[in-house]
Amino acid sequence: MLERRTPHEDLIDHLVRTTPLHRGEAVRVVLDVLAYFDETTEEFVRRRHRELQAKGLVNAEIFERIGEELPHRAVTPAGLSQRQLRRIVYG
Repeated sequence: MLERRTPHEDLIDHLVRTTPLHRGEAVRVVLDVLAYFDETTEEFVRRRHRELQAKGLVNAEIFERIGEELPHRAVTPAGLSQRQLRRIVYG
């Protein structure tokens, strides 16, 4: 009978071989990273807005920073203007 492998099993195996992580820890890390990058553009913009606002930044700084961060996401969204970013946050 063939061993049933889960998605990303090769990545989990790699982490176990190359880090001090145990298998359960490696699974949790992979799932956490996948969940982080599973955010939609809108979810990311809203989350980062809240985080940066909590650090005391004003909207002009926040939207500029979010605009700089977006191209570095796992799946780069289309370029968004500061106006489009505001619409995501405020509707």
